[in-house]
Amino acid sequence: MAKTVYLALGSNLGDRAANLGEAIRLLDGPELRVTRRSSIYETAPWGLAAQPWFLNMVLEAETSLLPKVLLGRTQRVEARLGRKRTVLNGPRTVDVDILLYGRFVIESEDLTIPHPRMCERRFVLEPLAEIAPDLRHPTAGRTIRELLADVAGQTVNRLKES
Repeated sequence: MAKTVYLALGSNLGDRAANLGEAIRLLDGPELRVTRRSSIYETAPWGLAAQPWFLNMVLEAETSLLPKVLLGRTQRVEARLGRKRTVLNGPRTVDVDILLYGRFVIESEDLTIPHPRMCERRFVLEPLAEIAPDLRHPTAGRTIRELLADVAGQTVNRLKES
């Protein structure tokens, strides 16, 4: 049975918009069908400030992939697009994070769902609220719209559609 998942995409190296588009193309397929996508947002870097600004967005998808198989797929997409994990929170061609997998809560050595820092990050909550404002976070018990109000001070700029 297919589950609804939400994925966060980010890029701050190279042609950021093209990187996001190629990541979507590589993710989308028979066992992971993108059903909605947010606008693209330009955001200040998180953690390591001395790097280029990011383009971020969120995808909603239906998947038959189990969570760890989905994680493997996201990591293969990152690697194919040149992601190198050299500096924590450092620059990257593309980052694909699993935010939510249905209402599941998963805590393992290599995968935590819901994403453990999503509630702290406006660059995740703003695009997620655009496509699923009334979605309830499975552990916080609050809607995405409510969680977004808590991070109002962070800089996030929605880009105009081209």
